[in-house]
Amino acid sequence: MKNILQLFSITILLISCSSVKKTQQAINIGNYDEAINIALKNLRSNKTKKSNQSYVLMLEEAFSKAVTRDKEKIKYLKADGNPANLESIYNLYILLNNRQESIKPLLPLPILNKGKNAKFHFEDYTSDILTYKDKLSLYLYNKAEHKLNTSQSKIEFRNIYNDLKYLNNINPNYKSTISLLEEAHYKGTDFVYVTLKNKTNKVIPIRLEKDLLNFNTYKLNNLWTVYNTTKLPNQPYDFQLDINFREINISPEELHEKVIIQEKQVKDGWKYLTDSNGNEVKDSLGNTIKVDKFKTIRSKVHKFSQFKSVQVVGQINYYNLNTNQLVKSFPLTSEFVFEHHYATYSGNKKAINKNNLDLLNYHRIPFPSNEQMIYDSGENLKKKIKAIISNYNFR
Repeated sequence: MKNILQLFSITILLISCSSVKKTQQAINIGNYDEAINIALKNLRSNKTKKSNQSYVLMLEEAFSKAVTRDKEKIKYLKADGNPANLESIYNLYILLNNRQESIKPLLPLPILNKGKNAKFHFEDYTSDILTYKDKLSLYLYNKAEHKLNTSQSKIEFRNIYNDLKYLNNINPNYKSTISLLEEAHYKGTDFVYVTLKNKTNKVIPIRLEKDLLNFNTYKLNNLWTVYNTTKLPNQPYDFQLDINFREINISPEELHEKVIIQEKQVKDGWKYLTDSNGNEVKDSLGNTIKVDKFKTIRSKVHKFSQFKSVQVVGQINYYNLNTNQLVKSFPLTSEFVFEHHYATYSGNKKAINKNNLDLLNYHRIPFPSNEQMIYDSGENLKKKIKAIISNYNFR
């Protein structure tokens, strides 16, 4: 038990030394916030523990260097005068504030061998945060308002949307941000008109056509793409997606028969055991030995297989309606197979093995109609269509 405790203590010591080393390395390469986070994690468990004293000193050092670096960066960004720097300045003030707030709950942090507490120079950044939140909000708002009126690119509208979403997070309901968000979202959305065209000589069931064009079941609409199977009035469309059926191949109805003869040895009473001379064989007590008699039973099994298949061959075409050009084509193939097995027999049923015996419970059924076969291929078609559309990126 003593050895186990010693091993445990050594393990804890090694982990602690590794953590101290990692913290110092983070300070040495300028990763001050990483060093602060490691130090805080260890000090939260026991800030007065003697072995944690190195974390107190490193926390003091890392905090001082981080604050100095951030303030120098803010000074530079302000002097640069570029309004695009407002977000960076605002975020730096937030970082300065959050950093000191993470340390405050642990104060005071004693330095035991010096009999004093670690020093942290804290400031009130409230005014700076509010000032630059207002400046940044106005900048983002004016920039979005201008670009919404001048941009033509969907990607730009999406970037505007992201800026406005960020603005609404830091400054909820600022001016008309919500209405601008809605406008940016609408202008950045790709509207896709979907059609289904039957170029085969077969009739596609109405219910299958409705299923295939029910894009709600595909769950493909996302933040930036909307699919419509019915053209909405006054809605400009960016792309058209044509689902073209070119061939529908239906096989003949096939019925295959296979005849199997099955035999089995079964008990059929008993008889006295005789030797090669025809004499009865007796046991050690003088009794005549009895043995089982067997006979062969036979059955003729007629196994039937019903088979019919359909293959739907088509193509999905994407058109850019702004340029009236074909953008991309994808092959579309789907198959559905109807297969049914059953059996009849003559002779002794007991000769039939289990697999064939189970088939006797089934009987011939009507073949599905061509229309039903085409409809039954629909689920597989929907999966293929969804896979193609899901993997295609308009932009």
